Amino acid sequence: MADVGGSPERMARAVELAAANDRMRSLLVVKDGRLVVEEYFGDGADEALHDIRSVTKSVVSALAGIAIERGDIGGLDDPIGDYLDPLTVSIDADKRAITVGNLLTMTSGLEWDETGGFGSYVEWIRSGDYLGFVLEKPLTATPGTRFTYNSGAVHLLGVVIEQATTMHLPNFAQHVLLGPMGIARSRWESLGGGFHNGGAGLDLRPRDLARFGQLYLQRGSSGGRQIIPADWVDRSTLGQFDWRIDSGSLKGISYGFLWWVAPDAPEPMYFAWGHGGQYVVVVPGLNLVVVTTNNWWRMGEAAEEYERLTMDIVVQHVLPAFR
Repeated sequence: MADVGGSPERMARAVELAAANDRMRSLLVVKDGRLVVEEYFGDGADEALHDIRSVTKSVVSALAGIAIERGDIGGLDDPIGDYLDPLTVSIDADKRAITVGNLLTMTSGLEWDETGGFGSYVEWIRSGDYLGFVLEKPLTATPGTRFTYNSGAVHLLGVVIEQATTMHLPNFAQHVLLGPMGIARSRWESLGGGFHNGGAGLDLRPRDLARFGQLYLQRGSSGGRQIIPADWVDRSTLGQFDWRIDSGSLKGISYGFLWWVAPDAPEPMYFAWGHGGQYVVVVPGLNLVVVTTNNWWRMGEAAEEYERLTMDIVVQHVLPAFR
């Protein structure tokens, strides 16, 4: 800790608070490219694959950028209908015109209510019709005009990537992202029909989440190889909206391309955010990556409180240890 300019005392307090959180399973810190903190709690373990919930969305964002760079997807303005037509799913003209960029920014315009991590998401999972359920939702806003958090729409993006690349999402991810990062183990939830849950279906080790965060900190480059286009990393982590929300002591949060961004925080940061306190926090000004995982199972309405508690540990204790 001290050799990278950190305060062992402050960090010890952060670990103490994490251990006292009955749902916390891991806390990892990478400073200047070195893993300087790696703590596990409860049944958390270094080799265990962890269900990262909506952190999956940020991985899908990376895959979309890579697919665009390769030419598999034409660009942000491509309508999803061009990719979904071969599946013979029913989709009207207005919904066909929803773009890849709309899916990346949660502005599809489709009716959806995922408040508290329940609502439409649970109905969607239970429906068994993972494309039809989303596409049959009415448009309640013109695509591109209103933010509505929608895991089903991100699943559509995953399907677009699969159709464009002619590869299953886990295979494409392993080929162009996880494998080049040195990640050999992952698990992706299958939804049947050959498709996988792009909204919240990926399991990774906490260490590999740290690698993912470090890759973004390095603007997509690792080991002399440009894995994600640097301009895609920059664009993805730039706020796309004027509105701001708060989570605990972290104020002024907005949204990029399936990444949350906090440009006005005392230490500007961006982060992947999964239900119940799964976080990959990237702090460029401190050359720092922080990973947290929590046992989210059956959290219910307490999930938001655990998210706040976890983010408070990061903002109030981990980051000050390295200032």
